[in-house]
Amino acid sequence: MKKGLVLEGGAMRGMFTCGVLDVFMENGISFDGAAGISAGAAFGCNIKSRQAGRAIRYNKKYCTDPRYCSFRSLIKTGDLFGGEFCYRTIPQELDPFDYKTFAENPMEFYAGAVDVKTGKVVYHKFTDCGDADMLWLQASASMPLVSRPVRVDGYELLDGGIADSVPYAFMEGKGYDRNVIVLTQPKGYRKKKSKATPAFKLLLAKYPKVAEALAQRYKMYNAQMAAIDRREAEGSALVIRPPQALGIGRTEDDPNELERVYQLGRAEAERRLEEVRKFLG
Repeated sequence: MKKGLVLEGGAMRGMFTCGVLDVFMENGISFDGAAGISAGAAFGCNIKSRQAGRAIRYNKKYCTDPRYCSFRSLIKTGDLFGGEFCYRTIPQELDPFDYKTFAENPMEFYAGAVDVKTGKVVYHKFTDCGDADMLWLQASASMPLVSRPVRVDGYELLDGGIADSVPYAFMEGKGYDRNVIVLTQPKGYRKKKSKATPAFKLLLAKYPKVAEALAQRYKMYNAQMAAIDRREAEGSALVIRPPQALGIGRTEDDPNELERVYQLGRAEAERRLEEVRKFLG
């Protein structure tokens, strides 16, 4: 049996995931491997470095800093979320990431990002969260239209959620057969076709495969939700999701709102804790 952790993205909805993972860490819940997309990767990496409380702490402290997320950053750097500040300054200086523990922890950790040439997701296995790994984290969370593609390992990459919102199939393909899936939308949520599809084609003319993937994203996402529901009903996966819509913006900069959603994640994880233990054996 291989115990896996699967983490959806969702920008600041990811504070829910942070709450869930902190409860897991505080209660000794461990996994053989994890895969995250977008915010699921950017925040989820803290479970491998065993740093409970870190993600909510630095998000609350720096969410109003224009270097973290702002239109000023978008205009100045080409990225709404400042790459240098988020993926270098914070982990290296302001709220140190435990690179040593991350590297020594045998739990596998993967993040997915979309190759702008093909519109397909590419997964990367992390080693030490050094410079290359951090670029993959940045790539996985680089939302189209408000981010520049990230160049790493011969790829140009954007947000993994464009083509694979919840990487359960990837983990199953790696042999993980007991997966806890953390979602950031409530049960029954389905995406609708985006009204911005014509704009995608225009604004992403340089990356037609990305525009095409964005136009079809609602179909991909809804098919994934149906598949996850089946796994949940069969008992082959345990799904933790918000009990209701989180009502938080993708770029929320109110620390109180971040804390509110984080506490919802903690409460749901605590409510399901014994169920998780039993599921993982």
